[in-house]
Amino acid sequence: MISSSGWLEDVPLLTVVVPAYNAEAYLGRSLDELGTVDGLEVVIVDDGSTDRTGTLADAWAARNPRSVRVVHQRNRGHGGAINAGLAVARGAFLKVLDADDWLDIPSLRTLLAHLADLERRGENVDAVFTDFVHERAGKTPRIARFDSVFPADRVFTWDETERFSRRQVLMMHAIVYRTQLLRDSGLQLPEHTFYVDNLFVMTPLSLVRRMRYLPIPLYRYFIGREGQSVAPETMVRRVDQQLRVNRLALAALPTQKQVAGGEVPLQLHRALLHHLEGVCAVTSATLARGGTAAHLRERDRFWREVRAESPWLYTRMRRTLLGTTSNLPGQAGRRATSLAYHVARRVVGFS
Repeated sequence: MISSSGWLEDVPLLTVVVPAYNAEAYLGRSLDELGTVDGLEVVIVDDGSTDRTGTLADAWAARNPRSVRVVHQRNRGHGGAINAGLAVARGAFLKVLDADDWLDIPSLRTLLAHLADLERRGENVDAVFTDFVHERAGKTPRIARFDSVFPADRVFTWDETERFSRRQVLMMHAIVYRTQLLRDSGLQLPEHTFYVDNLFVMTPLSLVRRMRYLPIPLYRYFIGREGQSVAPETMVRRVDQQLRVNRLALAALPTQKQVAGGEVPLQLHRALLHHLEGVCAVTSATLARGGTAAHLRERDRFWREVRAESPWLYTRMRRTLLGTTSNLPGQAGRRATSLAYHVARRVVGFS
């Protein structure tokens, strides 16, 4: 049966997966008004919370039984929570909403109207991209736009896209994937690991061929909460997890042979490289910022691994400004590395 908005009533247009761990202080802001949006399924994954997150999620689902479900599981980390949400998602498309972020409701309704139109016309797009907003504590919000990269308001392919600028990074917040594509990609995020957003971008994006871009400020990415995973001191403490994600992201990058053979579009490969370079620069600079002998040995080991696995990729990444300045030795090198660290965080969107 088709609803008045054009979506199949037994198949929601969009599933929003909300990974939530000890999120009682801000879960309400994340969920506010979502239950009033037609065509939406919300899956809250209570990831072994020890506060009232699970109770609040259950109460919210009780008030919105048609559109909200709660998954309770032992703690498996951000990646494990996303895996659980994907496993039960019924929507034709899927978006991840971290519990301390929120969606702009008018933009969400615009997105759903476009998704309904795409499905009605049988366009079979693999992904829809939107803008997102950095909501920085104590600072003016900053919007990340992609109108110089993607053509707006029509279906397009990679050969119709432009290059990303240095500060344009296609983060998870900007992507709505077709759910079946996520499953076809074999996406299985590592458990008990932060920074898996980068794998959520790179692994499925390699399969994306038909896209749509909507210049709307859908996702509100909150930066500045104490203890947040992207806080500088937290990133140094969890740099081993960054390294794990970096290695998996490197493995997910299509080969030059795939590009040369036409299996992977050149512009797609460039977009993946652009994302990977920023992520690796942040990790390298974080290790340098850690500053201990163990941190510096780990940084050198990482780059040796990249060089051994792919000499051309090593050369490309080390020749970039961020790659160079995040690896300089000595006192002057540390000052340059500190600058590179802050630049890299801004480029990737962590500040």
